[in-house]
Parts: sequence; C-alpha cells; structure tokens
Amino acid sequence: MSERKVLNKYFPPDFDPSLIPRRRGPKNSQQVVRLMAPFSMRCNTCGEYIYKGKKFNARKETVDGEDYYGIKIFRFYIKCTLCSAEITFKTDPKNTDYSAEHGASRNFEPWREEKVVEEEDRLARLEEEENNPMKALENRTVDAKREMDILDALQDIRARNARNERVGQAPDLVSRMTAEEEETEEERERRLAEEEDEKLVREVFSKVSMPALPGGSSVAEADSSGDSPTETTSPQLVTIKRKADDVEPDLRSLLPESTRVVLSAKSLGAPPAKKPKSDLKNKLGIKIAKKGKVAV
Repeated sequence: MSERKVLNKYFPPDFDPSLIPRRRGPKNSQQVVRLMAPFSMRCNTCGEYIYKGKKFNARKETVDGEDYYGIKIFRFYIKCTLCSAEITFKTDPKNTDYSAEHGASRNFEPWREEKVVEEEDRLARLEEEENNPMKALENRTVDAKREMDILDALQDIRARNARNERVGQAPDLVSRMTAEEEETEEERERRLAEEEDEKLVREVFSKVSMPALPGGSSVAEADSSGDSPTETTSPQLVTIKRKADDVEPDLRSLLPESTRVVLSAKSLGAPPAKKPKSDLKNKLGIKIAKKGKVAV
C-alpha cells in the first residue's frame, strides 16, 4: 500500500504535459481574499457602523477601463455584518487611499474635508486671477505681506529662544565659576599648609656637615688632563633635631665620649697608641722545648 502523504509523484515515461487540456476561465474572474476594512464606514441599508480594521472575506476583481498611469484599480466586495447587504469600494492610486463606491458611505474625516476645501479655494483663486489682473496683483501683495509677517515672527521666536538659552546657561556659568574659585581657594590653602609644614620642619630639624674621618672612604677622581687620580674626602650631611630653645647644638656634643676622644687625637696628629701584644703562650701555659744543635 502506498504512502498517503507522499511528496514525489510517479510520472510514466510516456507522460506529455502538453496533452493536458487547459481550463480557460473568464477574463476578469473574481478572487476570494481576506482583508480588513481600510476605513470606517456606515451601511446605507441598515445604518450599521463598520470600523476600520474589521476583517472580511472579500471578492476582488480588476476594474475594466480604469487605471491611473498604468496602475490597475481593484474593486472589493464585502457584506454588511448586520444586514448582509453588499458593499463595494475600490483603490485610489492618485491619493494612495481607498474610495467608497456602493452600499456604504465613508464616515466624516475633517482632514479629508479640509484638503477638499483647500483644493477648491486654490482652483477658484487661480481662475479669478486669470480673469482679473488687478486681483492677481492684490493677491501677490497679500502673499508678500504674509511672508514678511511669518519671517518677523520666526525671527522673534529665534531671538526669544536664544535669550532663554543664555538665561538657562547663566546658572551653569555661575556654578562653574564658583567651582573654579573654590578649587583655587583649596589649592591656596593646601600650598600655605605645605609652606607652614616646611617651616616647622626647618625649625625643628637641621642638617649639619659631619667631618670625615681620616681613615674614611675616599673618592678617586681623575682630572681632565689625564694626571694621576687624587684622593678627596666629601663631608657627610647629618639631620639632627634642635633643642626647644632654638639653639643649634654642636656636633661633637652629640657624639659619645669615646668618639670625641678619637676625633680629638686624630685632629692633633698624634699616632694612635699601639696595643701590647699579649703572649698567648704564657697565658695558655705552653712551653716549647728548644732543640739542641747537632755536631757535625
């Protein structure tokens, strides 16, 4: 038994599709389409209102003998939802809209009426100007005056907007200037505080040069002429704390007694006292026997 839902159909080898007779329908046949009402309307038979967007199963056909610059115009047939009376409307390519044709009247729409009235007034004015040159001159004068009034009003609006913008920016400008002044004051206060701290540090602490020891480290430097290097001693800076009475203490008074003695001895040029060598043999009680000479 073959499949019920098969995608591939069997075609015999001697199948010729040109032999199949074609069905010829009417030239302007109607098609059933699903659409929504393009505008709100009222049925002329029962007075039922049909709002825009109501869905219908409509019949569509091409209007014979009507087109707009080669664009076809289509007609749609629907039925009233209350009395089932037939309503027709067709497309309007000129105004990119739809127009009610039979069985219903389109609801009043002010914007459509305004357009119609404006178009009628424009046509009447053109016809009047063609027949009366003085009327055309008057109309041109009125138009020029209206344009000048519009330009003046536009200029006033621009000036008012600019003034409002300046007024709106004034608080921002004031706040910005205030912030800059505050920042300047903060920087000034910070700088003054740093200067006071530096002054206080200089009052409490002081840097004095410590004399280099004769046996201290030396720096060998060679002069630019290529001579032999010479030994130079550089003084060392020491940070000390001052007394409360703002009297700078002497460096030697800050050194211990032993260091002061050594520095005074070295400054006088006296050789340092040599420590006597201790006889380790006697301290440890070691006696070394002397070897006798061998007679030859």
